[in-house]
Amino acid sequence: MKRSKRTGEKMQHISVMRDRCVDLLAPAILASSNPVVVDGTLGLGGHTEALLQRFENLTVIGIDRDEIALERATKRLAPYADRLKTAHCVFDQISTVVEGLGYSHINGALFDLGVSSIQLDETDRGFSYSQDAPLDMRMDRSRGITASEILNTYEPGKLVQILRTYGEEKFATRIVENIVKARAKAPLNSTTELATLVKESIPAATRRTGGNPAKRTFQALRIEANDELGAITRALPNALELLMVGGRLVVMSFQSLEDRIVKEVFAEASTSKSPRNLPIELPEYAAKFSLVFRSSETPTAEELESNPRSASVRLRAIERVAA
Repeated sequence: MKRSKRTGEKMQHISVMRDRCVDLLAPAILASSNPVVVDGTLGLGGHTEALLQRFENLTVIGIDRDEIALERATKRLAPYADRLKTAHCVFDQISTVVEGLGYSHINGALFDLGVSSIQLDETDRGFSYSQDAPLDMRMDRSRGITASEILNTYEPGKLVQILRTYGEEKFATRIVENIVKARAKAPLNSTTELATLVKESIPAATRRTGGNPAKRTFQALRIEANDELGAITRALPNALELLMVGGRLVVMSFQSLEDRIVKEVFAEASTSKSPRNLPIELPEYAAKFSLVFRSSETPTAEELESNPRSASVRLRAIERVAA
């Protein structure tokens, strides 16, 4: 997640936990004479800019499914063009991208999961429930299914499952019942129309707490439209496999469903597979990865004050310790 803060007429881009991410990747970068790091979610390029500024021999491969983000990041990072390579795709294609550029291994990778500020702040993208726009929600508008298509074509049971699973919405059934009634009269195509429908579907007492009542429904539709959790599940093992010994993977998650996947993948990778009843560790079953720190880290109080969108972030890091 990245935040754009307006200061006068200038938009200031703030990358969440930027310095901490750079510090965590530093040992892996400094261990190599020609290090390569993949920024799997390039966005507007804040993290990559900090990395390229600090490490003069570093090459960064920036991946993003959002063409607008890639275009803007490329302009921002023009001073480092000789050390930046970009790819327009989903980060679960990390292996194909890295190998296609001629690398067999990388020193590090960074994933900043979830929706970015460029998507939230530009009204016509359809990610925000607070401003009227077409119900799109695709991170890559050149392909895929829109939120409107999901709402207007999915069977009711499938919609309920999506809202419950991806939005953890307690009132999924009631919301979907009203969606079905509304779409029978006319297609649902507006963000404000959907937000109003969700609000009217939730009991008044519940609406008074927990922020905008449409938040969970919009999150669920966004995750479905972009196959976000599937992409994370596929990308993390591929990134781990690409790491050379001493290489690190750093991941920031902004909601519990994402963080749960990261936590499970990291736990599996850092756990020995030796039979529990053996008195010694069998080298062939030893874990190839080690957690850089237990559990997850959160932003400092100073960052929370300057960048409120960092409030929900959970940062995890893992290092390859054996081939």
